[in-house]
Amino acid sequence: MSIDAARRSVRDNLFAAIDRQDMPAFLACIAERASFRFGSTPAVVGHAAIGEAVNGFFATIGGLKHVLNKTVADETTLVCEGEVTYTRHDETQITLPFVNVFEFDDGLISDYRIYIDIAPLYAQ
Repeated sequence: MSIDAARRSVRDNLFAAIDRQDMPAFLACIAERASFRFGSTPAVVGHAAIGEAVNGFFATIGGLKHVLNKTVADETTLVCEGEVTYTRHDETQITLPFVNVFEFDDGLISDYRIYIDIAPLYAQ
């Protein structure tokens, strides 16, 4: 099934907000009581906890840029495959593959799971 315009817009707004490190715009794409899990970290629930987790991650990097290679969808779920290029504080960069799974409810992301091996970002 193809992705509908509303979910495509949320997806595009979400990735643009992440790449700008714009927390208010990021949270506007996510339901207030959403669940969020990044890699192998425990899931957090709700805007406050998600904002704290994501801001904590943003503090460890200089920047990031996502490129989406493929999105597949069904009635309630989007799965996005792509690459993210992280800029470290020392200005070096690394590009890593990722898959994100978004579950939607009432037009917003209600469950957000990121599958990535983040270890190379911090390897010396």
